[in-house]
Amino acid sequence: MSTLSDLLAEHTDLPGAAVDHLQRVVGDWQLLADLSFADLQLWVGIGPVTDGADVVCVAQCRPTTAPTVQPDDLVGSLASRQEHPQIFQALSSGEIVRVEGDGESTGVYHPTPARVIREGIPVRCGTDVIAVLGRDTDMQRSKVRGSLEHAYMSCADDLCQMIADGTFPTLEDRTGSHSSPRAGDGFIRLDTAGLVVYASPNALSAYHRMGLQSELAGHDLAQSTRSLITDPFDAQEVVSDIQAALAGKSGRRMEVEARGATVLLRTLVLRPHGELAGAAVLVRDVTEVKRRDRALLSKDATIREIHHRVKNNLQTVAALLRLQARRTENEEARVALTESVRRVTSIASVHEMLSMSVDEEVDLDEVVDRLLPIMADVATVHTARIKVRRDGSLGVFSAERATPLVMVLTELVQNAIEHAFDAGENGTVTIRSERSARWLDVIISDDGRGLPEGFSLDGSDRLGLQIVRTLVTAELGGSIGLHPGADIGTDAVLRVPLGRRNAR
Repeated sequence: MSTLSDLLAEHTDLPGAAVDHLQRVVGDWQLLADLSFADLQLWVGIGPVTDGADVVCVAQCRPTTAPTVQPDDLVGSLASRQEHPQIFQALSSGEIVRVEGDGESTGVYHPTPARVIREGIPVRCGTDVIAVLGRDTDMQRSKVRGSLEHAYMSCADDLCQMIADGTFPTLEDRTGSHSSPRAGDGFIRLDTAGLVVYASPNALSAYHRMGLQSELAGHDLAQSTRSLITDPFDAQEVVSDIQAALAGKSGRRMEVEARGATVLLRTLVLRPHGELAGAAVLVRDVTEVKRRDRALLSKDATIREIHHRVKNNLQTVAALLRLQARRTENEEARVALTESVRRVTSIASVHEMLSMSVDEEVDLDEVVDRLLPIMADVATVHTARIKVRRDGSLGVFSAERATPLVMVLTELVQNAIEHAFDAGENGTVTIRSERSARWLDVIISDDGRGLPEGFSLDGSDRLGLQIVRTLVTAELGGSIGLHPGADIGTDAVLRVPLGRRNAR
């Protein structure tokens, strides 16, 4: 089964920031589908749309609050200009395009079935439109609206406009979307003053379980919630979070307890066209679920403890090797032991990050930044002063790929430090990285003396380079090459595939 990352890598050359933004959109779009009572699709262009290039669907979402209007699986299919004119027009114009059943809106005739409204919502990242969100709504359903439907649709329209503006979702919104309440769990709409405009029946039930004796409509939600929460610090935090959302700052997910009930709250800023329109609060009663979650949390804590102990054991091994290196009089043995210390330390750093992670993923930027001072200290043994710096983001990798990639990077940096400079010579080693939907490209460059004449990576007998070749080809499915630098020095060029098409 292809993931969103796989499909983006297969069909586009979007930069890493754009891919991350689309991941955040998809991470939050079940909420949008439920609020809209609509089917959603994510469409991306293959090449410039003005040149008649194709548009492909890379993700699809159906509502849990209404019957689907799109029973077919569209993922991987190409859009037809006749059937989906709103997608092409939204992608090229950067504006929300709506096609009614009669097909007359926006001046484009389209024989859409009379009961379906189709919209193309541009997905903007920064100043660029990188994709289009298709929203298909049953017109008959939209005509029968009570207070709940009106509240849902109003919030959905605001969020869609924010997607077109490029202000939703943010990094903070993505953080809050993990285990976030859904629209059906409980929904509250606030005006700009923080007063409750609408509270769904499930939201009222959650608040009644927390001890609320009155209605919510017309009351200040922050103050009403403060009076119910047991812990005064949690109460103040909830109040601050709601007030921050009303001031236009990104909301977040919180868990509070009141009178034995445990409730999740998530606040969403509503700011269509850049103007504050209040906030939405999602509410979920998780009192019973919380009891079962404790067992899972215990297992997660056990896994993190294992990573912590592995890290401690590896650090002990590194310390023993370091001690042995200091006592060894043979220079060749001392060098070999020192290199082993560095390799073990690199693996230990990955396990240290995993001991603090809950999702078995590693931020390589943080790991590499921890290792750079160690590598620079080793460099001072043979040279006067070598600076090692990082330029660009390596991003987040799964645990099984993070360890070999960290090993490869440290080996390449160490190779540059040891072989690019003469004794007593100053220099700089730079790790430059660029991440797209398809690739992670890393260049480790130095300003040293360059490659020796007739050098061949495949023919090299250096242990470090042999380790690099094995890890890159066997573990990462990538490629590695050593080439003369543009002006001076040497460039080690590493390419690691991120998508399904390039993985081998």
